[in-house]
Amino acid sequence: MSMTGYHEEEALGKAYDARLMKRLLTYLRPYRWAVVLAVCLLLIGTAASIGIVYVQKWGIDSFIMTGDADGLGRVALVFVIVMLVGFGATYGQSYLTLWLGQRVLYDIRMQVFSHLQRLDPPFFDRNPVGRLVTRVTNDVNTLNEMFSAGVVSVVGDIVMLLLIVAAMLHTNWRLALWTFTVLPLLAAATFYFRIKVRRVYREVRLKLARINAFLQEHFSGIRVVQLFTREADTYRRFDDINRDLRDAHFRSIYYYAVFYPTVQVIGTLSLAVLAYAGGFELHAGNLTWGELAAFISLVQMFYRPLQDLSEKYNILQASMASSERIFNLLDTPPDIPEPARPRRLSRFSGRIEFDHVWFAYHDEDWVLEDVTFTVEPGQKVAVVGATGAGKTSLVSLLFRFYDYQRGAIRLDGVEIPQLPLSELRSHLGLVLQDVFLFSGDLAGNVRLREPSITDEQVMAALERVGFDRFLSRNGLHLHSEIRERGATLSTGQKQLLSFARALAFDPDILILDEATSSVDTETEQLIQRGLRELLAGRTAIIIAHRLSTIRTADRIIVLHHGRVREQGTHEELLRRGGLYYRLYQMQYQNGSVPAATGVTGK
Repeated sequence: MSMTGYHEEEALGKAYDARLMKRLLTYLRPYRWAVVLAVCLLLIGTAASIGIVYVQKWGIDSFIMTGDADGLGRVALVFVIVMLVGFGATYGQSYLTLWLGQRVLYDIRMQVFSHLQRLDPPFFDRNPVGRLVTRVTNDVNTLNEMFSAGVVSVVGDIVMLLLIVAAMLHTNWRLALWTFTVLPLLAAATFYFRIKVRRVYREVRLKLARINAFLQEHFSGIRVVQLFTREADTYRRFDDINRDLRDAHFRSIYYYAVFYPTVQVIGTLSLAVLAYAGGFELHAGNLTWGELAAFISLVQMFYRPLQDLSEKYNILQASMASSERIFNLLDTPPDIPEPARPRRLSRFSGRIEFDHVWFAYHDEDWVLEDVTFTVEPGQKVAVVGATGAGKTSLVSLLFRFYDYQRGAIRLDGVEIPQLPLSELRSHLGLVLQDVFLFSGDLAGNVRLREPSITDEQVMAALERVGFDRFLSRNGLHLHSEIRERGATLSTGQKQLLSFARALAFDPDILILDEATSSVDTETEQLIQRGLRELLAGRTAIIIAHRLSTIRTADRIIVLHHGRVREQGTHEELLRRGGLYYRLYQMQYQNGSVPAATGVTGK
């Protein structure tokens, strides 16, 4: 099932799907001996529960009714032993099932996270972040209930029911049949409850999905909400959605509140039938007082697993819905496949070739058309053009975030789809305008947990890009805390950190995508000095709106509506008076010529 544009939270499959359950149970395979032990302990605990009833029957018939008080000590001793065996078995089974649930939870969450890391940008373009977070957290936690309180417990409830029925038939089959006359009422109540709860559960999931989506969107855009003073309106909208969720939960509570007393009433009715029929059986001599007491205990025990199974039905339904969404995610293949027969670059020089490349994000709505150019090893090539010309798409294709439809892109003569993604990207470094920083310390945001990069290398990279002046000025150090997305740093500081990150990883080819488009003059001068050292001896592609940053590039490529319109040096393109000249004039209409502070050529 395609996940594109589809709100899985609003879908609810079958309450029980054998295919999904079979796949879920495969996660228990590494812990099969623990499962076997848990089932054995469960059987022992169930047998102990039934055994207590027979101990009561033995004590009443053999000692109380006969007036033999001396034997009651033996009955009490056996009763305590059976109770302790049942307690130990129940404790061990509960511990094992909870342990199994957490182990399986861990395995599934790691598998989902690992799979998400292998998926490509097109997948994340289609799927909101909030939905994916829900897959890794809420849906996996729902499965925990099934594994820790569902699978083994359901087996235990069914086994207990069977043993109770067998014990009742063994004790007095006529009285057992009288007791079973109320079961059609119980079946009707359970069927009605199942239909109603399934419908309400669908509503709860839908309302919960809506509230999650609302929270994700408005917390992400909280600045816009505050800027335009929309707090009151947003509060009212959230109040409506939250009230819908509350009312759906109230309906769920109502059906549970009706069902459980109904089961208790039916249980009481069965006890009344038992008392009526038991009186006749006692009078006829077909039943002893011990057997009657045992029957009363067995009937009371009979309804507990039935109530428990009704609750497990809700857990099972939630697990089926969550597992279907998780498996849909795990079954989603990467948009960018690894090569079937990968090639390796024996000697890397850094030559990049775009050969008549055509690319579209959707169908034949071409973003790039017949793009052809070559970047020789060590060259600094700038790509300029108006917004939407296709500059960033060039970078995305080079990194294989997307695949082109026609033509070829080659790295040292090898088409990039033939290279393993890890090898391709290991030679490339990318510095973006929108720098992403992780919560943690400053050094960690430079080395990105790469153990081979030392603190000394991090400090050297910071000094080479000029970030060290901020260290001394603001009292920062390598292990200063960086809040989420670098909230404590300015835009210019974050961009300098991204340069230090690229320098620390020392890529063979560096791509700068609008890396200096939103910094102040002082920070831009720091960046330009760092760039001269960073780009020395490297192949580089520089995408920029500020033409002052690329004036001294070896070659400038002008893109317009996805096509290469012009190529040449800064001076050559100005003399032609074409697109580049017009872009240059638009930026410097006052006629002043900016100083040549750009990237130094080869």
